[in-house]
Amino acid sequence: MKDAQVYLKIILLSFLFYFFGLMLEITLPYLALKDDVAFLKIKKTALSYSWWQLAFYLHVFSSILTLLAGFTQFSPFFIAQFQSKVHRYMGRGYILVVLLVAAPSGFVLGLMANGGVYAKLAFVLLSLLWWSTTAAAYHYARKKVWNLHAAFMLRSFALTLSAITLRAWKLLLVSILAPAPMDLYCAVAWLAWVPNLLIVELYIQYKRGKDLSDD
Repeated sequence: MKDAQVYLKIILLSFLFYFFGLMLEITLPYLALKDDVAFLKIKKTALSYSWWQLAFYLHVFSSILTLLAGFTQFSPFFIAQFQSKVHRYMGRGYILVVLLVAAPSGFVLGLMANGGVYAKLAFVLLSLLWWSTTAAAYHYARKKVWNLHAAFMLRSFALTLSAITLRAWKLLLVSILAPAPMDLYCAVAWLAWVPNLLIVELYIQYKRGKDLSDD
């Protein structure tokens, strides 16, 4: 049983780091700050607004930081090697970046998302939930209610991972169904984060029930 859990963790980490590498590869070209790069090629109208451009670059570069910081928060190896002080500092950095930069800029981008009202609603809800779960994690850390802090950090990072799962769902749906581009965008706008949140919620409830049964 323990061997199976170890293999599952290795597979999951390999999956996460593969897509983190993919995210980094996607992000780096935007350092040129040109409007003919990748996703920006289909956002000509939005690019005419300076506030949208600012939100886009803030979101793209801060999201990479939240992914990297988040990995350190939930890796037992990292915590064991670097102890609680670094874990705490990285956690504070994660919370600050999400609350002050990544989630607010994501909200702005969501208002002008491709795919019509359904995609816009998905991305706006994602940004609001991301901000609120992270704010709740910070609140409970300040109160030293560590079980609730951990639960909300898990919820927050599940939403952070939407940057990865959006790409994973996109690759899967294109390979299996080959839907129309806007249909695909609407679908992955929801699939990127709703299953993540459901899975994490099931895990939190399972762990809570297990802890109660052990008492």
